[in-house]
Amino acid sequence: MRVSNLFTKTLKQAPAGEVAKNAQLLIRAGYVYKEMAGAYAYLPLGLRVLENIKQIVREEMNAIDSNEVVMTTLQRRDIWEKTGRWSDDVVDVWFKTKLQDDTELGLGWSHEEPIVEMMKQYVHSYKDLPVSLYQFQTKMRNELRAKSGVMRGREFVMKDMYSMHTSKEELDGYYEQAIEAYKRVYERLGVGADTYVTFASGGAFTKFSHEFQTVCEAGEDVIYLHREKNIAVNEEVLDEAAAELGVDKAELEAVKTVEVGNIFNFGSQKTDEMDLYYTDADGKQQSLYIGSYGIGITRMMGVIAEKMSDDKGLVWPENIAPYRVYLVSIGEQGGKRADALYETLKSKGIEVLYDDRDERPGAKFADAELMGIPIRVTTSDRLGDSYEYTERASGETLVLTHDELLAKLEQSQ
Repeated sequence: MRVSNLFTKTLKQAPAGEVAKNAQLLIRAGYVYKEMAGAYAYLPLGLRVLENIKQIVREEMNAIDSNEVVMTTLQRRDIWEKTGRWSDDVVDVWFKTKLQDDTELGLGWSHEEPIVEMMKQYVHSYKDLPVSLYQFQTKMRNELRAKSGVMRGREFVMKDMYSMHTSKEELDGYYEQAIEAYKRVYERLGVGADTYVTFASGGAFTKFSHEFQTVCEAGEDVIYLHREKNIAVNEEVLDEAAAELGVDKAELEAVKTVEVGNIFNFGSQKTDEMDLYYTDADGKQQSLYIGSYGIGITRMMGVIAEKMSDDKGLVWPENIAPYRVYLVSIGEQGGKRADALYETLKSKGIEVLYDDRDERPGAKFADAELMGIPIRVTTSDRLGDSYEYTERASGETLVLTHDELLAKLEQSQ
């Protein structure tokens, strides 16, 4: 993509009233546009980042034999009434609306009940199980506060997965597979070392759950860590969980975190409540066991922006960045060499954002740093036949020949 053709514009200052660092950077760098508190539009650069995050999650969910679907955002009242979760006293984040015939509907904040209802058409016997489905979808939650940029939205993109099993043991086994898959996701997103499986309350879902909490100063949660034992407990269940896990609260360290994922083991409660059963090998009706597994995609983007940035702007990892290379041309001859290099990089499948604007070199370099593209390559009249190769994360700069540059870029693909 040429910058001259890209729908984006960088800003020197973030909009007044935007206090979250992640949103300030993402808005200034041209990744998102703020519609209102808790609701953001994702521009071409931002969308590419989201799709890269989704692809990492998709690959790991596929690896544990889950199937991707897309459910509807519209939610039937009668389905949620079966489990008592239509009530605003039980779930206080509903957005609700009505059809023209006054039929009341909800806008999806989660999808356990609709998934279970759908499975009544597809699960009848033990031969139909286990089954696991996941989706990427925009969720709607009427949060009281939405002040942490894209990390806490009223409208956000989430990966939610649901698995159904013939027994508690089978569900427990898959639940552990999901935990390991989540660990791989966070490792690939570059936050694995700072992300902890955390014992937490199930809230409106179930009595207890496991959260995935990433250490982050901008976080709204507090967890208690025992780093040596790799134990993490959410503040809200500290007393009960510490006793159950056999740790002394005095040994735990309080840290600020952001919840980047959660998983719930419902057992057979939800399927029993909604009258979903299966027939076993002896022809007897049995309960199904269900698990629910979520990852905040847009929230993850915000967490990475918070943690991987500096005073110049964003610093994306290569597997998340919208483009690997930011190509800068300076001068007439530098422009001709940049044109040729741009075509070469495209032909080799190297994703490149070419700053072909008639703009000052300093402005181009500043935008490259603000956008956080991992590698900047510069051509100029001064460099002649050589290229300047600069890593965004380290600031290390090398002067390379054409062949050396291509070899270095291809080697790290």
